[in-house]
Amino acid sequence: MAGKKGKRSKARQLMKGMQGAGPQQKKIGISWPEAVLFFVLVAAIIVTSIFTAKPIAGKLKQQLGLDLRGGVHVVYEAVPSEGAPVTDDAVDKLIGVFRNRIDAYGLKEPLLQKEGNNRVVVELPGVKDPQEAVELLGRTAHMEFKTEDGKTVLTGKHLKDARAMLRPDSNEPFVALTFNDEGAEIFEKVTTANVGRTLAIYLDGQLITAPTIKNPIPGGNAEISGGYRSLEEAQQEALLLRSGALPVNVELMEMRNIGPTLGQESLNLSLKAGMIGVAAIFLFMLLYYRWPGVIADLSLLVYGLIMAGIFILLKTTLTLPGIAGIILSFGMAVDANIVIYERLKEELRAGRTLRSAIDAGFKNAFRAILDSNVTTLIAALVLYFLGTGPIKGFAITLGTGILVSMFTAITFTRFVLHLVAQSRLVINPWAYGVKLGGDRA
Repeated sequence: MAGKKGKRSKARQLMKGMQGAGPQQKKIGISWPEAVLFFVLVAAIIVTSIFTAKPIAGKLKQQLGLDLRGGVHVVYEAVPSEGAPVTDDAVDKLIGVFRNRIDAYGLKEPLLQKEGNNRVVVELPGVKDPQEAVELLGRTAHMEFKTEDGKTVLTGKHLKDARAMLRPDSNEPFVALTFNDEGAEIFEKVTTANVGRTLAIYLDGQLITAPTIKNPIPGGNAEISGGYRSLEEAQQEALLLRSGALPVNVELMEMRNIGPTLGQESLNLSLKAGMIGVAAIFLFMLLYYRWPGVIADLSLLVYGLIMAGIFILLKTTLTLPGIAGIILSFGMAVDANIVIYERLKEELRAGRTLRSAIDAGFKNAFRAILDSNVTTLIAALVLYFLGTGPIKGFAITLGTGILVSMFTAITFTRFVLHLVAQSRLVINPWAYGVKLGGDRA
């Protein structure tokens, strides 16, 4: 009898802590401003998730890496020449020029990385023709303007812009050049001093055209014409001129066309398995943690939207190791919610009110969450700075996922739990995974 009385007494104490002491507090009903805000928030998250799922999936599919989409893999080695030694700065500039050319050409999600002291690895997902990539990247694109005495008066460093155009009267393609301020001044002086003479234009040492100067040309504009078979050819040359000349000579060391190591069928099966796994996690959180499980699922949806937004904005290339990092960080986001809710249940069993149990639960869970996430983040940083290629991709997605999971668990989850507590929508301890009498539900 004493044991039963003790359990009933403890149950009454727990209910009193959840509902508040005193007859006046028992009469307090639902606070509708907070309740309406909660329902609007839930609706916004669900609607956003549903209507953005397909566009996000399509966008991220375009950002799949070489191992998932196939493409071209090339390796260049910087070669020293007179006046252009191979230095760390020269290789860094080489990577910059490669990137400018790739971006201007419209190729998506390239991977460019330094290998050793003098090599650059370039991977272009989705490119089917290796020769196209070699022609785009490997040309030096060194432009020179020379007078009849063979003296170079202008180079590509004086160039501000280059655009391919068609003559309205003949449809002849040509490249319109615009010089910077220094180049415009030099060009005007050269054309003024050499009226009646030729001004030859060379690209990579090859004569493109040698027109006769009929009169001084102010304004910093010139053109290359007479040698293009199509507008596309002129456009590619304009692209090379805009992106700048290579700072050092390069030699092609390796070129190969890579098929996806994970075929489309395998990729679809992996995505299906991932969706089943996520659905199982959502269901587990609902069944085991009940009302907090609902909030955890909302938090995970927000986590997924933020992660997708970051990857799309930063144009992150998604490789198999990178996707593994996302899955791992997703698991850590779930783990953070579990730690918080277990602490919350402990505080409710101790007889605290719902609001104070939320505060105490987060306070007690914070250190455990912080320790686990910081140690994993340190590991991710080590992998990023010491690893290469896919290892760096894994480190980037894992590190990003850790930071986002901490944000959603510590800020969003806490905010929504407090919002529910203030609204008094759900105050029954059973809904929080606690059975009357203190036993776990």
